[in-house]
Amino acid sequence: MLPPGSSVEGVVELSGAVCSISYALDTVESTIKRVSDDRFGAIATFIGTTRNSFQGKAVTKLEYQAYTKLALKTMTQIIVDARNRSPDFRAVVQHRIGVVGVGEPSIVIAVASPHRNEAFRTCEFILEEVKRKAQIWKREYYEGKDESEAEWKSNV
Repeated sequence: MLPPGSSVEGVVELSGAVCSISYALDTVESTIKRVSDDRFGAIATFIGTTRNSFQGKAVTKLEYQAYTKLALKTMTQIIVDARNRSPDFRAVVQHRIGVVGVGEPSIVIAVASPHRNEAFRTCEFILEEVKRKAQIWKREYYEGKDESEAEWKSNV
């Protein structure tokens, strides 16, 4: 069982960045609009979706759970760390919790910066750090298997 405050929605707004955990994500268009800034010439986005298979098993859905309060704190630190690498950007990081069907997005990241290389590098850094550090877990459900056989995995 997860601690109190787990698997609830939450959002943290920072100067030039927003981190959120929710049961539904904003549209890609609204996410891009949130980072848009006429000072910046590049916006990099990443959309992670549920694939239909893993290591030869047919995946039917994923279920995400999070220790939201701690995960948002971790995501905030990731933004701070990203700013230490490249200080001039705007970012939105959204991660879903709950059930995510095949083909549906589970994470959306948008980063705007003056130049494309910075946008791409910052977006990738944020993605890899969220997957590696944020207190978010997924459970994979497989076709033809009882739900009790679904597997909990780290979010990497």
